[in-house]
Amino acid sequence: MSSNKNKKKKGAKENKQGESCPTDFKLLESTALKFMNKKEKENRCQIWVSKNQIAYEIELKNLQIELMKLQKFMKAKGMRILSIFEGRDAAGKGGTIKRITAFLNPRNTRVVALAKPSDTEATQWYFQRYVTHLPSAGELVLFDRSWYNRAMVEPVMNFCTDEQHKRFLKNVPNFEDLLVRDGIILFKFYFSVSKDIQAQRFEARKTDLLKQYKLSPVDNLAQTYWDQYTVKKFQMLNETNRTIAPWTIIRSDNKKRARINCIKHVLSNIDYPNKLPVKDIKPDPEVVVSGIDEIHHMEKNLFSPDKLHG
Repeated sequence: MSSNKNKKKKGAKENKQGESCPTDFKLLESTALKFMNKKEKENRCQIWVSKNQIAYEIELKNLQIELMKLQKFMKAKGMRILSIFEGRDAAGKGGTIKRITAFLNPRNTRVVALAKPSDTEATQWYFQRYVTHLPSAGELVLFDRSWYNRAMVEPVMNFCTDEQHKRFLKNVPNFEDLLVRDGIILFKFYFSVSKDIQAQRFEARKTDLLKQYKLSPVDNLAQTYWDQYTVKKFQMLNETNRTIAPWTIIRSDNKKRARINCIKHVLSNIDYPNKLPVKDIKPDPEVVVSGIDEIHHMEKNLFSPDKLHG
């Protein structure tokens, strides 16, 4: 497969056999890498792919191999890793989780994406339904949204009372302290997407049949309540960014860079055998930002909303 900086043109062109080759489609991820060195022959079409896409697929594959090394070490040592993925709708959380788990053994990897609480769960201790999904020895568990629903979504959408919200922010640092001191390695990621990019992704969901399952009534309100979510984000970071369980902010306007650098952050913070050199797994500081730096950024720009990240 050839590579070129030019984007593929819509329409169709002919191969040497005179057969029409449609080009108004999007290649599945890793296809470009798989066919990059194939030779021209009958029943094959030439498709132009950007060099950036090839570089992304190569780097992603290398990092996914590192994740497999890490999982093997986790199983041998009985390690428990919990990764929480938070952020606004369409911030890229699900796509990153998908790339992390793509080649891992599902017996030791779980993705948790809970629906709204049942009538019974609504009467329980707030953290109770999450506790049952915490990792056992050798497991990696990824929460696609977590108990932090009560920090942003629930108060903005009036799904909880003000008292419940305040009590949550007071209790969650103690809860996470217990988890970490018990030996769970905890990553808390907040995916930060800008308002314009979020709007573009919502529009894409409406026209892409493969993304329409992501549409929800809440999407329509995410832009309307943008500023309210910003206030709750600031409050959440201030109350729950602790040394023992810090937040890591992932700038996610560029989904591919967000995925790559989120994985690098995990790998760079855990020791395991035959690890890649530090330079190959060092996160980009323009993409990966500490919770405390995000708090300072928000403090500086709270009265200049146009300067704030999502």
